[in-house]
Amino acid sequence: MTKTSYAGLADRVVLITGGASGIGAAFVRAFAAQGSRVAFLDIDTQAGEALAQEVAKASGAAPLFVPCDLLDIDALRAALAKVRGSLGDAAVLVNNAANDQRQVLADVTPADFDWTIGVNLKHVFFAAQAVVPQMQARGGGSIINMSSVAWMRGAPALPVYAAAKAAIVGFTNSLGRKFGADRIRVNAIAPGMVITERQRKLWYPDERQIAEMRTRQAIPDAVTPEDIADMALYLASDASQRITCQCFRVDGGLA
Repeated sequence: MTKTSYAGLADRVVLITGGASGIGAAFVRAFAAQGSRVAFLDIDTQAGEALAQEVAKASGAAPLFVPCDLLDIDALRAALAKVRGSLGDAAVLVNNAANDQRQVLADVTPADFDWTIGVNLKHVFFAAQAVVPQMQARGGGSIINMSSVAWMRGAPALPVYAAAKAAIVGFTNSLGRKFGADRIRVNAIAPGMVITERQRKLWYPDERQIAEMRTRQAIPDAVTPEDIADMALYLASDASQRITCQCFRVDGGLA
């Protein structure tokens, strides 16, 4: 399949959180292939450095990897400032980092709740807070927040995660309405069942379980990290310049 090329993404500064593996790594590869100046943050230093080397070999230009614990908002702000100092004002922010740890409602402690909200929602808010002035300074930009179909389908094992992912859509709409006049577009992507290495190891070790889930999709093919990255490229590009305050499901029509 021929991939779409978005000439306008070349040389634009693209920030990606949680970019070292899974869907995040697909974002890093996809934007680097467009010629964007990519920076990504992740707590996994080993995976981040390996991905930066891989992408450098493939594209000829190494993305900037900044190790960062996104639960530490001061560290997040410092990392974003480092990226700005190295690459300039961000044109695109992909708030990708998340953790879909399964939980039993009765067992969730206040500490569990705070951690789940922190890793799935809090850093999204503060990354956007830091990047919006950069986008205002350059005359516009695109913020892409990662939601999930989990909150739409009412995933029973993900009560706090689902709450956070629903909140991301509310935040997306609020931010898009507030800064539309600055030509900052804010949209969300809600992936369906994407079987990354982590997902397979933790939640979907049985191929029969995966096959059963796919029978619930209108399109039975696997939804891949690259499918999610393709949507992000479109939302980051000038081709979507009149689109904001939307949440796009990329789930094969999951029922």
